[in-house]
Amino acid sequence: MAAFFVRRLIGAALVCVAVTFIVFVIFIIAPGGGARGTAERIAGKNANPQLVLNVERQWGFNKPFYVQYWKLMERMFTNKLVSYTTQQPVVSQIWQDIPATFSLCIGAAIIWLSFGILVGVISAVKAGRWSDRTITVLALIGISMPVFWLGIVCRYYLAENASVFPDGEYVPLVSNPLQWIYHLILPWLVLAVLFIGFYGRVLRGNILDTINEDYVRTAKAKGLSWTRILRRHVLRTSLIPIVTLFGLDFASVLGGGAILTESVFDLHGVGEYAAQSINNFDLPPIMGVTMYGAFFIVIFSVLVDLFYAYLDPRIRPT
Repeated sequence: MAAFFVRRLIGAALVCVAVTFIVFVIFIIAPGGGARGTAERIAGKNANPQLVLNVERQWGFNKPFYVQYWKLMERMFTNKLVSYTTQQPVVSQIWQDIPATFSLCIGAAIIWLSFGILVGVISAVKAGRWSDRTITVLALIGISMPVFWLGIVCRYYLAENASVFPDGEYVPLVSNPLQWIYHLILPWLVLAVLFIGFYGRVLRGNILDTINEDYVRTAKAKGLSWTRILRRHVLRTSLIPIVTLFGLDFASVLGGGAILTESVFDLHGVGEYAAQSINNFDLPPIMGVTMYGAFFIVIFSVLVDLFYAYLDPRIRPT
């Protein structure tokens, strides 16, 4: 297991390096325009000629590409990557906004994973009955609703009109735990709806396939109760694909998938920061958030692989 972990860690590090180089190529090299054109893009829409000249010198845009790449990495990892529109360090701004994004994603993930497993188990146990058909219809409705539309509708009717929930904004956990939960309940539910139906359908199919396996028949022949068979044999095997989905979905939501939810509810997280940067065509924050999202996806991919190997030892390489 230790060797497997080391190999996955080395692979993840190489992927992160590759991601940084791809981001460099996409944002710096591919658009072209020469050193002055690249400096103008970095400096922003309203930059004066002197600022453009300073950016060109500081970033080394008149030097070979490997020098430019090194300067970008140096700025990224020494907190010198600055938004020339807001004059704020990008990495510091991301770290400042991470608590709101983490709070949104962790709460929504707990809801969609818990209810997704519950829906999947009930749907599989009641396969073919009216409850299974009802759950299927509700799952398809949840999957089909765009997050931004559902968020706007819920905020309008439940927050602005009925005042059942607060009208947006984020309250830090350390300031007031109860208000933190109260302000995030609606965003959690909106973000989780899409995943609950999808996870429920996937788990239902996995359970129905696993029930027909030989080892399940053997467990039934030994006289084990159906509840024990479901919990100890069927569910553990059926959850392996769910673990993979959860790790990748959580990482993608954390890395930028929550942009629409954060923007609708004014949570001031990393997603909303990215949306504002895109709207202002502020390139340094866009690059920083892109790398931030990619790193989280890589990290959670490693964690998923480790948990995957824990659930099924056959997956571990010898």
